[in-house]
Amino acid sequence: MLSEFDLIKQYFTRSRPVRAVLGVGDDCALLAPTPGMQLAVSTDMLVEGRHFFPGADARLLGHKSLAVNLSDLAAMGAAPTAFTLSLALPAADRDWLAGFSSGLFALADAHGCELVGGDTTKGPLNICITIFGEIEPGRALRRDAARAGDDIWISGTLGDARLALAAYRDELDLEAASLGQAAMRMHAPTPRVALGRALAQDALAHAALDISDGLVGDLGHILTASKVGATLDVDALPAGPVLARQPKELRRRFTVAGGDDYELCFTAPRANREAIVAAGAQSGTAVTRVGRIDEQPGLRMVDGHGEPLDLGLHGWDHFVSG
Repeated sequence: MLSEFDLIKQYFTRSRPVRAVLGVGDDCALLAPTPGMQLAVSTDMLVEGRHFFPGADARLLGHKSLAVNLSDLAAMGAAPTAFTLSLALPAADRDWLAGFSSGLFALADAHGCELVGGDTTKGPLNICITIFGEIEPGRALRRDAARAGDDIWISGTLGDARLALAAYRDELDLEAASLGQAAMRMHAPTPRVALGRALAQDALAHAALDISDGLVGDLGHILTASKVGATLDVDALPAGPVLARQPKELRRRFTVAGGDDYELCFTAPRANREAIVAAGAQSGTAVTRVGRIDEQPGLRMVDGHGEPLDLGLHGWDHFVSG
């Protein structure tokens, strides 16, 4: 039987720290921030039965646990440096731990992000990561910086994760191949770190956030913080490849308020359009212009012809949504 410390040593301790002065194994990690840089910090918790299904693939879960935190850094334009992991486990299952840690470290290594500490205990499966990044002073993409006249942009595509969830819940039927393709957007999101860095470093965008709880709700956070409004072209929203084959009503609903997309929504001056398209191409990420920021408060949704839409949709709330 694995003890707590054997578990940490076998599955979560690397050969030696790379970025950290002192990594896993002491009461605290020691980090040496780059001189002149600001520290960006974010925490996310994933709870079995709330954020992922019981019995979820361990490797994909390791990936997603870190991906959702990397996505927060991307939304601020920060470069990842290190993270901590707190893990409650019902049992020390070797196969599960091997899969989870391999998925976690594969993504961590791809982004040069080092595990420097955390905690383990016995209990219902609960995964909590705190991530650290760095960004140049004055370059962070904050929610309160949108300006009237800005374009609204979306990275990647929206809605396939919500489509997969609907199929899992028997709300609709999807053939196996389509479900498998859509489900990868739910289980293995792609954090847009390179795009976020480009938007921040080159001062291309004013405000940004990552879309985790549905575009309509998350964009609303920018509008509230920035004290502005917006007009959103619902039919311009980039649907995922599986959702794009579905009826228009479903496409609209799941792109506007789907959730679990982990794409970037950002606002930027009209003058930066060409540079933003170039930054997307350089980072390997499609970018789509989907609306504008207005002086008039509130969010107005229109169709592809500019006609008003009343979809009655809202974002996800952990204490209100089902």
